[in-house]
Amino acid sequence: MNEQKFHVGIKALILNEKKQILIFKANPAELKGDKIAHWDLAGGRIKEGDSVEETLRKEVEEETGVDGKNLEVLDPFHGSISNIKIPIGDEKFGLVLFVYLCKLHTNQEFKLSFEHTEYKWASIDEAKKLLSYKYAKSFTEKLDELKS
Repeated sequence: MNEQKFHVGIKALILNEKKQILIFKANPAELKGDKIAHWDLAGGRIKEGDSVEETLRKEVEEETGVDGKNLEVLDPFHGSISNIKIPIGDEKFGLVLFVYLCKLHTNQEFKLSFEHTEYKWASIDEAKKLLSYKYAKSFTEKLDELKS
């Protein structure tokens, strides 16, 4: 019996005062596999010895140029298996995504890393559509809870 192998991604669901979600367009040149540019949340995989909070702060700082100390990690929001798989060698790994509700305490301009080509603050409805390539339907539907 072949069991599916998974990587774990930790993602920051950053909301502003207008209840907009900060999303990033992946740079297709940096993607493994299908090379399809898609929208994503800031985040990455946990490195040896790092906590979830440390991972979120490091990844947000790397991907936005904003000091990670300005990120407040509030609560776990959702966990699911991604719609995409990651090719590594001759194998394809599933991707489990754990999303944490976060807040940025700064108005600093973002400086994108090589991983992304653009960013935007999207309404909840727009984010639901744009994130649906990578994120499970259970996650995009749960975003409606942020409207209240």
